[in-house]
Parts: sequence; structure tokens; C-alpha cells
Amino acid sequence: MKAATARPQFDAPARTIREVDYGFFGPDSPTWKVWTAPTALIGFQRSVVLEHFDPALTAAVADVGGIYSDPRGRLDHTFAYFLIAAVADSRMAIEASEHLMQVHAKATGIEPISGKRYSANNPDSQLWIHVTGWHSVLKCYEMYGPGPLSPEEERQYWAECVIAAELQTCKPSEVPTSRAEVRDYFAEMRPKLSSSERAHEGMHYLLFTPRDRGMKLWAGSRLVAPAAIATLPEWMRRTGGFDQPGMVDAAYPKAVRAAMKVLSNDRLEHAVAANFIGPMTGRLLREHLRAGTPQNPVTVTPSQAKELYGRAAKGA
Repeated sequence: MKAATARPQFDAPARTIREVDYGFFGPDSPTWKVWTAPTALIGFQRSVVLEHFDPALTAAVADVGGIYSDPRGRLDHTFAYFLIAAVADSRMAIEASEHLMQVHAKATGIEPISGKRYSANNPDSQLWIHVTGWHSVLKCYEMYGPGPLSPEEERQYWAECVIAAELQTCKPSEVPTSRAEVRDYFAEMRPKLSSSERAHEGMHYLLFTPRDRGMKLWAGSRLVAPAAIATLPEWMRRTGGFDQPGMVDAAYPKAVRAAMKVLSNDRLEHAVAANFIGPMTGRLLREHLRAGTPQNPVTVTPSQAKELYGRAAKGA
């Protein structure tokens, strides 16, 4: 599997996570509740593995993404972006999203199986990343955390998922707005997905990262991987080739739920995030947990934020 010699990298803006406003969702939102729960660490691993079902994303990650040469760095930077979109102020979120699109603009090439050109900024690929991310984090929150959201909170969560998609190249009209629409989306996508040798290798690399990439990531991935796999439907396990014994599926959730209760302590959750995911994610989570009231304690829309803080507004 080819690793890039010069890999694009996402970096969080060098300021604290919440200065100017409450971002797009705010303290009482289900997005804040779900994305800052310790179960999000499991959901995140689940989502980055499922990205490989999209052949174009597999090609982008394998050819220029650098995740195999620096898996911890890429996981850290990717989770940091999702966290910024969920809980940062609107200025940081807009700066991060525009920077990430610049990074993705370099991730282009020819997908070897179909022979078609791929781009990491392709709206269809970005939609797959977005939906699998938001669905995976909620799925793990339900299975290993407090349980299902209330019907009202779930409606709001998927409405907020649509808002967050505005930070990427997704077509807003194609973003699912409910659990039923997410199921329909997966049913529509299933015939288009595949698991080539390259994708299979990548998924298993992320689930069970080799020891030579660091003991923390090696050990952490082996603790989290069974929990992530236990949440997957049969067809995803079969396509990805990462099934596990039924006794693990039966025993693991209870143990994971107990661990997540322990990690509901803010200090412990931050320590796990910093050590397992990485320092950028740890810093952002710590700032989120400690942040006070921003300068303007309101939420805004991505469109309003782009007008205030986007490159076009700055004349860049």
C-alpha cells in the first residue's frame, strides 16, 4: 500500500475553541451531548474504517492521505476537525472547513479499480464521510452510553447533521434528515460500495494498528475495535471481512458501558482522548470542557459565519 511522501495535513486554527460565539448548535444541543461523550471515540474509529467502503476514498487515503505512515497523527487531525464542526465557535469552524477543503484539493488521482478520477472533495465522497461519521457517533452513544436520544432530540440531531454538512462540499438536499432517511441512504449506497484488497488492508490496519506505530495506538485500537465491530450490521461485517465471535458481541457491550461511565469524568475523558487519539483532539476537548461564555453567546448559521470569517469576506 503506497504512502505519500508529502501528505496533506489538517491543522486546527491556533486559537481557543470558543471565543466569538456558541458556533452552530450550542450548549443544549444533542450535537454537543453526543459528540463530546466518551463514546464518540468508538464511533469515530467506526466511521474512519467505514470510509474505506467508498473506492474513491480508499484511493485518496492510500495514495495521498498518509494515514498508514502516521496513523495517530491523521486520526488526531481528523477527529479534531469533527469536534471543531460540532462544538467550536463559528470562526474556528469556518477557518477549519476552508483549510480542510484546501487540503482535500490536493487529494486527487485515478482510482485503480474503476480507472476513474477521484477527488477527496467530491460531494458524493464527502457525503459518505459525513453520514457515516454522524451515524457512527450516535450509534455508539446509544449502544455504549446513555442510550437513545428522545424523539425530539433525535429530530434535532439530524437537523443539525444537515447544518454541519454545509461546512463540506455535500449537496444539502442529499443529506439525510432522519434515521429512516439514513437507512434509505445506506440501502442506496450499498450496491456502490466495495471492499477491494486495498480497502480491506486499510480497514484492518485502522482497527488493529500494528505495534510498530506505537504501543498506545496498538493497545488502544485492540480495546476499541471489538466495540466498533459489535455495532455493525452483518452486511458491513461481511463486506469488510471483520466479523468476530458472537460471544464477543454479547460480552463486550456490558464491559464497554461500564468503562464509559468511568470516562464520564471530564479529566479522565480528556486524558484518554489525548493519549489514544492525539494531542490536538485532547487540547480541543479540554478547551471545550473549560470554556466559559463566548463574546456573543448565540448560535449562527454557516452562511452567516462565512460572511463574517470566510476567505471571501477577508478578501483572500
